[in-house]
Amino acid sequence: MKLPAPNALVGGTLIAILLAAAGTGALWTPYDPLKLSFREKLAAPSALHWLGTDEFGRDVLSRLMAGAATSVWISILTVTLAVVMGTAIGLVSGYLRGWADRVIMAFNDALLAFPGILLALGLLAVLGANKYGIIVALGIAYTPSVARVVRGTVLSLREREFIAASRVMGNGEGFTMLRHILPNCIAPLTVLATSMFGYVLLAESALSFLGLGVPPPAPTWGNMLAGSRPYIDQAAWLGIFPGLCISLTLLGINLLGDALRDKLDPRMRGAR
Repeated sequence: MKLPAPNALVGGTLIAILLAAAGTGALWTPYDPLKLSFREKLAAPSALHWLGTDEFGRDVLSRLMAGAATSVWISILTVTLAVVMGTAIGLVSGYLRGWADRVIMAFNDALLAFPGILLALGLLAVLGANKYGIIVALGIAYTPSVARVVRGTVLSLREREFIAASRVMGNGEGFTMLRHILPNCIAPLTVLATSMFGYVLLAESALSFLGLGVPPPAPTWGNMLAGSRPYIDQAAWLGIFPGLCISLTLLGINLLGDALRDKLDPRMRGAR
């Protein structure tokens, strides 16, 4: 029996832990993540509070679990929105070509000129700092990257023999795109969506750190990091544990993305 690659094993394990923590945190936490207890504020990690408490006496482990659920939910919805919109744009642009391709790609390249986080900041100024505003803002910010990847894949496919055969058989353009072109975009989209999940989670944490994410007292890893700054000398665990969660999650996503690329990309399989 062939063992999985080390990057797939480590990355899959880290992501499985993240998803388990997020799923559990959405349904149950050891303590109420919003309940205040000033008698227990800034308590060090102990048997009662495994990861300590924050400046308001809230259990850090419970808040990390609830924050994982929020971050994963935002990341999944954002990636889904970006992939759906970007795939539709890339399919139409790459398959139809002509003036439609030129207009769409000109607008797409204009959006790509802005860093994703800056574009999201501008959109949040209009949409407001809330959970759904973040999803829409980051979804729009990452759509151009998906559209560019899908368009490149479509351009390499549209002149292939099986596409010409579909036209000869009298199939319409829409049927050909959905039946023959779209399935061949799944492999690059899977790799892109996996890596994008990490980018979105990091961007959401950065926005929450700046106070533009999910508003307190709802916990996210970013706003927990931001709240730990005044107490870094006397309660270092407030910053260490959210930072570790973000770092290990990004490591797992990157390793899993590399493993998927090695598995789905024929050129990488040949190299190995």
